[in-house]
Amino acid sequence: MFMSIDENKSTPIFNPTSSQGGNPKEDGEGEIAAITRDKIKRPSLYKVLIHNDDYTTMEFVVFVLQTVFGKTTEEAQSIMLKVHIDGVGICGVYTYEVAETKVNKVERLARQNGHPLRSSMEQE
Repeated sequence: MFMSIDENKSTPIFNPTSSQGGNPKEDGEGEIAAITRDKIKRPSLYKVLIHNDDYTTMEFVVFVLQTVFGKTTEEAQSIMLKVHIDGVGICGVYTYEVAETKVNKVERLARQNGHPLRSSMEQE
């Protein structure tokens, strides 16, 4: 196989039969073809939310934000105060599977520690 330049067109032509001594086919087979690619759709993103309740301590919410979401102490305290004041706070934005896993981790951790903390996700 080799690539040559067609003297009439000055575009590269791929001819897989040339190295075998065959003649190129007249229907255009063997020429370089343009490849078109469909745009890849980005996955939908989901916000993971924590909801305020009257029983879960602020310290536990900060602990959850640091443990499950990898927040710094300052970030966790800021989100915790938003949850406390507004009733809900955004912990992060993730793909569906990651968001679902985070929601489950929050609720499992809360139950294990005797807190009614709720978490949910919604599409961004």
